[in-house]
Amino acid sequence: MGRYHCFGCGEDGDVIAFVQKQDHSSFQEAVEKLAARIGYELRYEDGGTGPNREEVGRRQRLLDAHKIADEFFRAQLLTPGAAEARTFLHGRGFDRAAAEHFGCGYAPQGWDALLKHLRGRGFTDAELKLTGMFSEGNRGIYDRFRGRLIWPIRDIAGDTIGFGARRLYEDDQGPKYLNTPETALYKKSQVLYGIDLGKRSIAKDRQLVVVEGYTDVMACHLAGITTAVATCGTAFGTEHIKIARRLLSDDGTGGEVIFCFDGDAAGQKAALRAFEEDQRFTAQTYVAVEPSGADPCDLRQSKGDEAVHALVQSRRPLFEFAIRATLKQFNLDTVEGRVQGLKASVPVVAAIRDASTRTGYCQALTGWLGMPDPNEVLRLVNAAVKRGDAGRPPAPGPQPQGQQAVPAPAGGPGVAAGPPSGAVPSYHRPDPRDPVASMERQALEVALQMPSLLEGGVWDRFATARFATPAFQAVHDAMRATGPGLVVDPVRWVEHVMHEVPEPLRPLVSELAVVPLPASTEEAVQKYCRDILSRLFELQITRVKADKMGQLQRLDPASDPETYQRLNRELLMLEMERRALRAEA
Repeated sequence: MGRYHCFGCGEDGDVIAFVQKQDHSSFQEAVEKLAARIGYELRYEDGGTGPNREEVGRRQRLLDAHKIADEFFRAQLLTPGAAEARTFLHGRGFDRAAAEHFGCGYAPQGWDALLKHLRGRGFTDAELKLTGMFSEGNRGIYDRFRGRLIWPIRDIAGDTIGFGARRLYEDDQGPKYLNTPETALYKKSQVLYGIDLGKRSIAKDRQLVVVEGYTDVMACHLAGITTAVATCGTAFGTEHIKIARRLLSDDGTGGEVIFCFDGDAAGQKAALRAFEEDQRFTAQTYVAVEPSGADPCDLRQSKGDEAVHALVQSRRPLFEFAIRATLKQFNLDTVEGRVQGLKASVPVVAAIRDASTRTGYCQALTGWLGMPDPNEVLRLVNAAVKRGDAGRPPAPGPQPQGQQAVPAPAGGPGVAAGPPSGAVPSYHRPDPRDPVASMERQALEVALQMPSLLEGGVWDRFATARFATPAFQAVHDAMRATGPGLVVDPVRWVEHVMHEVPEPLRPLVSELAVVPLPASTEEAVQKYCRDILSRLFELQITRVKADKMGQLQRLDPASDPETYQRLNRELLMLEMERRALRAEA
């Protein structure tokens, strides 16, 4: 019938739609692929041109050569000469099944093993020169990959278009990793290793995890994170983003991109480079950096699959990471350091195109710097935006002695980064797996719907609370600006809070004010609200304790015994206050 139908989900369509869904390709790409398969020459409207039959045939020959080479390398991995390659894989935690799943192979140490094999299959030297699998010398062409572990690099449709090769022997004077050079098939700026294996999970889960190497992709997939991919010898750039956006259905309705980099200086720089490309996405973008410097492959070996999952779950918003990476270069314990940190961070915040997200991070930066007036940061950022003084954060350098790293708040961003058109972005719900963001949201629901609970001393506690999610912090700031005078009148309270928040966040306030609270009786509602507020206050106490504990650890008791004793007393009081809250709950 020329159609397909899924009796599970109801998906159906014609053959072109089927190829589009399977390969996540555009209509034109699907038509061109099918035409090439049957040798049909397409004609394009408006004088446009496409690949002619000769070009299609040449491309198919290249694909055939790569397919045969792929099979050759995989077969070689099972030979006695590939013992070093198998040892390498085993040492990284990959067994034979894993090697077969990812198509790992071995290039023999000779100069012409692959060359002879492909010549024997009918390929001419002129054709082989175009594949990128061979180098050329005075005596003709010879194998580019020799004595190396091989990974096939495939396009989104699963066709092998190039190879990555890892050095195994000490006498190999070549680079540690050697990839196929640019060819008619292989464009490194458009290639993502693992995309063929991960495309369905990426599209289904609307998540893309970008790691740094072939073994990292393998480790992630084997740990259950089948949305992982890696670039091949280049930074994650514009062409990669086009592929990612198509798979994620990046239309502003959800999705996340997580850049997972090593914790060393190079990984930090790679994460900051990703900041430059961030706003090409409407999906949420995050960074996950392992503090010890371990990559996903090392992490899986030393701590198991759960550690790889934990690394991805530890992700932080890319905007937050970029700002904090800037602040880390200054001593925030001093006035001068805070001023310098503010000046360096303003251009970074100004680079955020979405106005509501930018406002939220102005609020967050105010808290991270410990400044009393959030309007000052907002004024400086807005001025930088008007001047066009916006840019990426500086690369991380050596930190001044006595540098105090600011502890990272948990939770995700509150507003999805929208297009630069000025359209009001939709509110992005926090990850339900993030307990801090969920609790912060619940606390705001309670504060808006049951403001009478904020009377008296409760208001003082609530007003000094800090929220890790930028949009939630902005709503909290609006409540503080409204003041405690209206908490007895819920309707006017919500109206005033709506007036105080930035306009793009008003739908969020409206939503928080009407969402049903999970309790069926008045008594149960009161208990639920008090419990939520107690949890919020306990979290604030924990954060203050962490700050004071950091001060205590940096202090020399012998040089400043009074401050040392004072901090200990304050820590004791905070602990007593926390226990009292638990007792009340």
